[in-house]
Amino acid sequence: MVRLPALRQVSECVDPKAFSLAVSTPNQDPIRNCKRCSRELAPGALACDQCHALVHSEDLEQLSSDAKALEARGDLRQAREKWLTGLALLPPASKQAEWIRQHAQALDSAGGVRQPQADNQWAQAMGPAGSAATMGDRSGTQATPRFKLTSILSFLAFVVIYSAASGVKFGIGFAVLILIHEMGHFVDIKRRGLPADMPVFLPGLGAYVRWNALGVSLETRSAVSLAGPLAGFLAALACAVLWWQTGDPFWGALARVGAILNLLNLIPVWVLDGGQAALALSKAERIALLIASVALGLALKQNMFFLVALGAGYRAFFAKDLPSHPSRTITVYFIAVLTALGVIIRLMPGQGLGLN
Repeated sequence: MVRLPALRQVSECVDPKAFSLAVSTPNQDPIRNCKRCSRELAPGALACDQCHALVHSEDLEQLSSDAKALEARGDLRQAREKWLTGLALLPPASKQAEWIRQHAQALDSAGGVRQPQADNQWAQAMGPAGSAATMGDRSGTQATPRFKLTSILSFLAFVVIYSAASGVKFGIGFAVLILIHEMGHFVDIKRRGLPADMPVFLPGLGAYVRWNALGVSLETRSAVSLAGPLAGFLAALACAVLWWQTGDPFWGALARVGAILNLLNLIPVWVLDGGQAALALSKAERIALLIASVALGLALKQNMFFLVALGAGYRAFFAKDLPSHPSRTITVYFIAVLTALGVIIRLMPGQGLGLN
């Protein structure tokens, strides 16, 4: 029996370098409560004292988009001015404010000369596939691959441990499935022009991708969380096709364990991907997720869906983290990935958490 580690993606609030902010102009109406934790804000507050969320995150997101568009057109002087307007929406001592000041200085030093954006243009043109190939440092003028030694060594340790537990062939396949899941997060983050580190693997526990989510909307954060299970489904689907074509039980086992792992990771609790994705769902949408999970469990005869339903029920009736701007798109995305993974599990050999 292969131990199923909890996969997750972690949104950090640390690295100001290449941080993707977003802001246009301040809202006219004062914001009285934190959009993340609903705590009452002090007059003129720029960050929540409770959860440290930025009060004007949506304005900052729009400002970032506008400023980067100006940079892409070569209008660095106006881009600099656009970035500087964001300082009024940020705590002066914050890392984000410091990054804006440094970036504005860099744009000023450029003297209005257009800076190439080769590292991101190709990725945007190619979509997710292009983003995976351009793991570059956005502070430069050319894409430079950044494969960290910690990522490589931790992945090799992951392979060794699971190979010892389940055989070399299955251990390597299992590790690759987890790598694909984490790269789903990484690619989706980079596709959006946000900074992220390569995946780090924790043998026996799982893996994570660290990225900077300050100023990023809940819908975007939830979409990034679901990108890992979506990539996991695609990997499981590829294994299922190979099993169907070759009849080799190895591919069927990989497909099943990959789908199970990603399904369990969608339980909407704690730091699991499902828990992060549920942040963008309203109470009604969480109830819809509960109903869909129960229906899938009954239709596909998979009890694992009831765990997702329990988590959705808890988040709907007991959690106090309902968003001010819920997303129906995330609800549909969530249920679609759940359904796709359930179909793979239902079609592959094995019962429950066991494998043939």
